[in-house]
This record gives sequence, C-alpha cells and structure tokens, in this order.
Amino acid sequence: MANTGDTWDQECDVLVAGSGGGALTGAYGAAARGLDTLVIEKTEYFGGTTAYSGAGLWLPGNQAQARGGLEDSADLARAYFRAVVGETTPHELQDAYLDHAAETVAFLEDNPHPRFEYRPFPDYFAAPGRFDAGRAVFPVDLPAPETPHALLDAVRPPAWAERLGLPVGDGPLTDGRALIGRLLLALESTGNGRTLLRTELHRLITEDGRVIGAEALHDGRVVRIRARRGVLLAAGGYEGNAALRRDWQGLHGADWTMGPRGVNTGQALLAAVDAGAATGLLDESWWCPSLRFPDGTAAFTLGLHGGIFVDGTGRRFANESLPYDQMGRRMLAAKAGTTPDNPVWWVFDGRFGDELPGITVVPADRKAFTETGLWHTADTLDGLARAIGVEPGTLEATVRTFNGYAADGVDADFHRGEDPYDRFFTQGEGPNPCLVPIGEGPFHAVQIVLGDLGTKGGVRIDARARVLHEDATPIPGLYAAGNTTASVSGPSYPGPGVPIGSAMVFGHIAATDMATRGTNG
Repeated sequence: MANTGDTWDQECDVLVAGSGGGALTGAYGAAARGLDTLVIEKTEYFGGTTAYSGAGLWLPGNQAQARGGLEDSADLARAYFRAVVGETTPHELQDAYLDHAAETVAFLEDNPHPRFEYRPFPDYFAAPGRFDAGRAVFPVDLPAPETPHALLDAVRPPAWAERLGLPVGDGPLTDGRALIGRLLLALESTGNGRTLLRTELHRLITEDGRVIGAEALHDGRVVRIRARRGVLLAAGGYEGNAALRRDWQGLHGADWTMGPRGVNTGQALLAAVDAGAATGLLDESWWCPSLRFPDGTAAFTLGLHGGIFVDGTGRRFANESLPYDQMGRRMLAAKAGTTPDNPVWWVFDGRFGDELPGITVVPADRKAFTETGLWHTADTLDGLARAIGVEPGTLEATVRTFNGYAADGVDADFHRGEDPYDRFFTQGEGPNPCLVPIGEGPFHAVQIVLGDLGTKGGVRIDARARVLHEDATPIPGLYAAGNTTASVSGPSYPGPGVPIGSAMVFGHIAATDMATRGTNG
C-alpha cells in the first residue's frame, strides 16, 4: 500500500517478520552490525516450524564440519547441488547459498551463544558430490535457564507437546528449539534487538515504489512500523491456508502439514505480492509421508525399519525407505494418500508389538487410532485386507512377493536397501536389513497420507535476498528468506537441512546488504 501519512507507532532500522531460523539469523545479523532491529512474530511463541524440526542445517564447508573431522567445501557441494537441482533455479542464487554458507556459520559462532556440531545424516540423492554420511550440522543442546527468561520461556514447544497438549518438562532445549533459543540469546546480547509477539504483518507500506515499513496487527490493534533500512520477510509459507493450497496446489486442505496449527497462512507472501513481488514454485512443498491422526491432522513419519506401503489396490508403489520428500512425490505421482478417501496403508506384522516400525514426530495412541479406523489389526492377511478395503488376494500376493525379496536380499521392484539413506535407519538382519519379512500374525495396517514440512513456493529473490518484481528488478527495501520465498532448491530436496540452512544463509545475506547500504528513504 502507498504511505498515507508520516505517523508511525514504531520505528526501527530493520523490521523482520517471522521468528524461525532464517528470520532470527537475519535479525541477529542486522543487530550485530549496530542496526536497531525489530522482530515481529504472529503467535505467542518464537520459532515457527523451525522449533518443531530436528534442525539439521545443510551449510557446506563450515567450521563445525571441520571440527567434526569432515572435509567439505562450497565447491564440493556445488557439484552435488547442480546435479540435483540443475537449471530449475538460477545458478547465481544457488551460488549465493553455497558460497555464503560457511560464512554464515562463522558469523554466528563469533557470538558466544550459537554453537553447532556435525552429525551423520546422508545426503538424499545418488549424484556426483554426494556425501553418503551427509554434511549436515546441528545446534548444540541449550541448557534450560536456571531462572525465568522471557525469550527462552517463549520458544515454541516441541510438536508432540503442542499437538497432544502435554507439558514440555524440564531439561535442555534440543533440536530446533535449541537453534531458536541460541539465536534469541545472540540477538539479545547485541543490545540492538527488540521483539513483539502476537504481532502479524498485515501489509507493506511503500513510497515511490520503495518499501519503507509495514502495518501489523498487534493484539488486534493496527500498528504502523517504519523500517529505515528495510523489511525482511521470513514468516514461513502458506501451508496453513486451505484456500491457497486448493488454488495453488490442488490439494484438499491444510490439515496434514507439520507447520504449527493455523500459523503459516501466507500473509507475508500476499503482502509482498500486493507490493509487486514476483512469485514461483507455488505448487511445491517439502513433501513427506505422514501418519494420519484421529483429529484429522497428520504427523511427519520417516525412518521406516519395517513394513511396506500399499495403495488402495493393495500393491506397493515405491521404495518405502526413500528420503521423505522423494516418497511424498511418489505418493503424488501415484495419487495415493492425497485425499482422505484414497489412503496409503502401512502394513507390518506383530514382531514390533504395539510400536510403529518407524519414526513419527508425534507418538500414536494405538487405542485411539483403532477406535477411529486408522489402525487395523487382524490374525490373517485376508482379514486385514477386508478391514482396509483392498482385495485380499492382491494384498497376499504383494506380501508374498515382498517376503521373497526379503529372503533373497534384493527388492527387484523398487530397490529398497540399495542406497545409503535406506540403510541409515535399519534395525533388521539378513541379506538386506531394509527388507524385514511380514511373517505371522497378528498383522497391522496404519493409515498414511501425504503431508509436508511446509510449502516452498513464494516470492522470487536475487542473490542479495532482495525481492524481485516480475521484470526481475528488485523492490527497494524488501528482502525475503525461507519458505516465504521460491526455494533455491527448486522442486528438489537435496539433503537434510536445506530448508532451514538456506533460510539462514539468505537471512544473513539480507542483513549484510541492509547494513552496508544507506538509509531506506
């Protein structure tokens, strides 16, 4: 919107919308350079989807990797990234990510609070330059404060606690919560950072084509915020907006995302579009198979170490041990698990007891799942097939074929167990530990649907994280990072930590650009 007056409720040098990994990296980068920085967060919690995550960070060539004994570089990663992502995104954007990744880690670790460590987690594609053991780094756990701390006490709870309404308990902040906590402490230590919770960016304010601030809703009241250097949009995607998902992705709704409930509704993206921003990849998400819950939501599921996935015909359609985004794309291609009436069924035998043979970020209550028809158990495969509505002979043939593959150690249909990622989560034995036979009953079938870790389409940015017009010229004063942007990885998910890692790098780049240029009008 055009500026309709010069009355401001607040002023700052840099306004940051969002409080995930990309937003807080950008906020710290600006504040550490002496800029008065204001972070606005829509909810009562800091962290967004980052707080739910395992917080793997794909940041090639960084010093935390070196401390862990891993030799990596931007050029080594570039060969892999190019092979996977190719021409789907501009090479200068890819290079900006890769060439500033190590610098971002070094800049953060110059502050006493952010600390990272290397942990093995394989890259996701068999392509030149791949690291079979992975190149991701993770935040070091953050000890819980001994006394109340306003910022750390407001870090979003883990997904399992928030979804199930359970207390978090004592103990350190781990994974994504550790990353958010450490970045908040770094921001606080600069003396130049301020935060406003329960404040949603509503629209951008422009003057002569330049973004000079924003209107936001704070506790239901409109506030006008002037940003002298610029505005950084890093407020997540639009996965929580059912209407946009239907329009842009053709999906039925917004219940199956791992994004926090009702949080990432795309308002920052829509505000940027209203200011003239170009968009891309709006049909894309960071896909994943997800366990469907009795309340209609779903939760990210990965790391299968038993069972098979079958579609509505009772047949397998993919390698169940694929990296999750690739498995999600197989589900999309097969039109399996994409709507409530065409679920995928995770079929396994009784050797796992009441446990699911895989990792779910929110635990399942078998009794509640059974009562709502999401978990079926039968003494025979015939009985299980009838319970889930597939042809018994087909399911029996599928299991018989799979068990033959397990005995031989070779999945002739989908090559499960041939890739280092497949084997990363295995617990089985035999010639191929990824192929655990489905033996004697009782047999189980649990419903799986297509979920996501968030959308990955949004505004287009350049190598300086500046938001672009349709003609590829930058919108002065406007920057973006993370899922508010069209992802640098295009329709691919190269490795663990690309979503948050790239968000952090472009947040860092945006802060650097705002700090090194003049006042914003």
